[in-house]
Amino acid sequence: MIKHIVMFKLNPEAEPSVVKKTFQDLSKLPEKVAVIREYEIGEDVLRSPRSWDVVLLSTFNDLDALQEYARHDDHVEVALRLQGLCEKIAVVDYEI
Repeated sequence: MIKHIVMFKLNPEAEPSVVKKTFQDLSKLPEKVAVIREYEIGEDVLRSPRSWDVVLLSTFNDLDALQEYARHDDHVEVALRLQGLCEKIAVVDYEI
């Protein structure tokens, strides 16, 4: 199985209502993308200088499933919006 972790550092100028809507849409992807096994989104509560703002933890059966998720139209649409809202995005994918 593959664990897919994405951390988001939001632009301070990002419109809060747009950020909220985008993360709501991100949280709905398991309803639309059948290859997602587990999916969790969390918002940082410490707000320390080294903290990132939001994290996505997801699990897929294999790399093919992760690639299917990455190419899925609904994921691509949300990912493009997130790129515009974030100053940094970090990703780690590893086998479990």
